[in-house]
Amino acid sequence: MFFCTFTEPHEILIYIKNYNMLELLNLDNVLFLDIETVPMCAEFDQLPDIYKKLWTRKSEFMQRRPEDTAATLYSRAGIYSEFGKVICISTGAMKTIDGKKTFKIKSFSGDDEKIILEEFIKMLNAQYSKKENMLCGHNVKEFDIPYLSRRMLINGIKLPAILDLAGKKPWEVGHLDTLELWKFGDYKNFTSLELLATIFGITTPKDDIEGSDVARVYYKEKNLDRIVKYCQKDTLTVAQLMLKFQGKQLIKDEDVIIL
Repeated sequence: MFFCTFTEPHEILIYIKNYNMLELLNLDNVLFLDIETVPMCAEFDQLPDIYKKLWTRKSEFMQRRPEDTAATLYSRAGIYSEFGKVICISTGAMKTIDGKKTFKIKSFSGDDEKIILEEFIKMLNAQYSKKENMLCGHNVKEFDIPYLSRRMLINGIKLPAILDLAGKKPWEVGHLDTLELWKFGDYKNFTSLELLATIFGITTPKDDIEGSDVARVYYKEKNLDRIVKYCQKDTLTVAQLMLKFQGKQLIKDEDVIIL
């Protein structure tokens, strides 16, 4: 019989990596998250001149068709932290009491990015500052976490400990990525959250809008609530996917609580 205990997050990550024992991870210590972003302005023409110049230079590398211009490609600006802003952060926390799992979702959203980030950090510092705490999302290491961190610095906000990677060794970083876990070392392809949800029998989060619709819904429809609901579905889906990875039962709809 084999027994082991872990006192540091990196010990868990090393064990998962070496022994493929993902089921040992206590998801009650994990904060699941997803973010939604949009371009800093509704239209290219509304950008300050210096940003027009810089986006024009950036967009040159994206042009694939004769009709592609800085203006026509501006709808993609939201995915670049230098030209976009965060409008929603949805977080989810799993709790297991007497064998029953509940999932509480809390979202930070609005037009003032600095307030969103500050409120998010306040929660992190208050509830997710212990060594065993981890962050989890889909493609979170390539997008969500770098984006949040950059926007915090741009807004003059100090990074919380769980996002401050300076000087940390890879196994000291408490970040879990469902895309990375699914790759099993294969870096050739991107697998969407919608595809993974489908093959694992999880209700798809893309039953209303998709990421490419967010800027339109925000600027033209001015329907932030619709975006928040979409973001919350993604957060829940990531948690459900982690449960599937562990071979456990999914969270029931009646056990999802939106704060």
